[in-house]
Amino acid sequence: MRERNRMKDRVAAAVRQILFATDFSESSGAAARVARDYARGFGARLHLLHVVWPGADPTAPQPSLDALAGEIGGGLRVLSAVESGSPAAQIVRYAERNGVDLIVLGTHGRTGVTRALLGSVAERVVRTAPCPVLTVSREPRAASAEAAPEAPTALQRCLVCAAPAEDLICERCRARIRGEALERKLREERAGRL
Repeated sequence: MRERNRMKDRVAAAVRQILFATDFSESSGAAARVARDYARGFGARLHLLHVVWPGADPTAPQPSLDALAGEIGGGLRVLSAVESGSPAAQIVRYAERNGVDLIVLGTHGRTGVTRALLGSVAERVVRTAPCPVLTVSREPRAASAEAAPEAPTALQRCLVCAAPAEDLICERCRARIRGEALERKLREERAGRL
């Protein structure tokens, strides 16, 4: 029992900065509660981060982020920020710049072809983060940290065109595949009307 308490103290001392990255989705709501509980349990500072795509107004999500900080806050040290760029890359950069010890992310739980076509921010963060990443796909019964991610990997190649890409399929090929699927669906619907 004494050894378990010593181990718990060492882990708590190691987690001083927790990053919760949000897209304001339902799965992010579950992850927010987990991040809050971990921050309280470790006595850590909680960073709230929202990433907007380049060209989007970076001030637009600030009221939502401030409201979330107010909801989560209750006795916690909370910092909020909005970054612009690719979500996975910006989350990892923010974690590196701010000495984050744990990243908490919501995930939509996509698998297989859907994940390959749409990509997964959480998967890219897990692969490239400088610290452990806890992904939350639904409201947990009891929160538990996942194993530390693998070391960052270099860009891989797109399975379709072999161009360097962050995902299994690059953005250009993903858009083309979506377009072809939509065209096929429209052709089938038109044929059914005749």
